[in-house]
Amino acid sequence: MSSNSSDAPDAHYDNVSAAWRYLMGESFHYGYFERSDMDLDLATHALTERMAAAGAVASGNRVLDIGCGIGAPARQLARTRGCHVVGISNSIVGIELAKQEAQRADLQPRISFEVRDAMDNRLPDGSFDCAWVLESSHLMPDKPAMLREASRVLAPGGRLVLCDIIVHRDLPLREVVRQARSFDLLRRVFGRAKMETLDTYRRWLEELGMEAIETEDISHQTAPTLSAWEANAQRYRSEASGLIGETAWSEFYEACGVLRKMWKDGILGYGLVVAKKSAPTVG
Repeated sequence: MSSNSSDAPDAHYDNVSAAWRYLMGESFHYGYFERSDMDLDLATHALTERMAAAGAVASGNRVLDIGCGIGAPARQLARTRGCHVVGISNSIVGIELAKQEAQRADLQPRISFEVRDAMDNRLPDGSFDCAWVLESSHLMPDKPAMLREASRVLAPGGRLVLCDIIVHRDLPLREVVRQARSFDLLRRVFGRAKMETLDTYRRWLEELGMEAIETEDISHQTAPTLSAWEANAQRYRSEASGLIGETAWSEFYEACGVLRKMWKDGILGYGLVVAKKSAPTVG
């Protein structure tokens, strides 16, 4: 893949999935670092566990994994929480990889993956106990539609739990212009994205009538992920560049540094959001 390939989420992830297993680890998402020298795989596992606790995911629950990647968090949930998971994504390649890994792990009775649009998922109303959104929201062009669909498929009392990159403040035009090259690099590497503040997510969920909405800024705990990705890029340079090309490898490495600076400057960060679907009123 060259670095100028389509940045639509499905096409982008179809192209980079194989290389990102070297660069980002098996989970394709940030880690929750309880200490800065924590192993990346342990940290990504810890973030999934942190989300699962916030979402009150329990044995026998039905979980919809929205934007499931190649299925590592879904497999972890099925294995450690004893729940049933349906993972959806618009990436055909990602879904096929997720199916293969689930079969290899002998988790298919409790886990399945389907190609679906998160903004119009066409799943039955009230059919899940938890809607799980891990680092896919920033790629959704219509985030309110995705949240509306997530709320629709939740049973009364079900929980939505979301983790994603956030902006800490609305950027004035002059700062957007000044950061234009950096944002363009991030788009080429990670796909077309738009980050939101935690307050924006809270407002959208309030408009849907969700209850017990809580937000938490975990930027500090996720920041070491970027150094871990840089280390992986150096360690697996030949493997990754053989899959995506030297230019794309170089841009990935540079993008990690850009993100580290934006974390440090308080432009970008990482947040956790959890909310509960209200039960219908009686009478």
